[in-house]
Amino acid sequence: MELLLVRHAEPVRIEDAEGPADPPLHPRGLTQADRLATWLAGERLEAVWSSPMRRAVQTATPVAAVHGVELVIDEELAEFDREATSYIPYEELKATRDDRFLAMVEGRFDHYDVDPATFQRGVVTAMEHIVTANPGKVVAVVCHGGVINAYLGNILGIDRLLFFEPGYTSISRVVAARTGERSLVSLNETTHLRDLG
Repeated sequence: MELLLVRHAEPVRIEDAEGPADPPLHPRGLTQADRLATWLAGERLEAVWSSPMRRAVQTATPVAAVHGVELVIDEELAEFDREATSYIPYEELKATRDDRFLAMVEGRFDHYDVDPATFQRGVVTAMEHIVTANPGKVVAVVCHGGVINAYLGNILGIDRLLFFEPGYTSISRVVAARTGERSLVSLNETTHLRDLG
């Protein structure tokens, strides 16, 4: 079977919410999500799974609609920041050399109160459940940069939890054989966003 791991589209910035920030998509993100759905319309997709977080659900919904399939929400696909009261886009944290960015680069997730190894085990279990539930199918999984890094890092044997930056609505493809082999076919496809800047 084939997994299309898709990072959510661009969300809005939220600071100091009373509960989990869980931001919706920015207007640019809505455009990106529409582009993604149009791009994938010509592919054979037999199921679409999503993280429960709003930025992922809003990205996955048009993809599921184009293919006429019901969106499956999986709590285990949520990002490591699911309980954070602020959402600052990773790109902004990186550009400003924010302490949270530096901590993530160093493999510390103390700002998010999460153990990277436990998080990765949960992600791998969730992805392997999707593989088992969809033999021979092509499935899009709309989730988060950390989730994608965790699963691909496991496949590639990379120790760092965050080893690359998935672009918004980027697609990374994995072939999962019934015999247990997992092969990375492509990483970070963003052709559908080429003229958006």
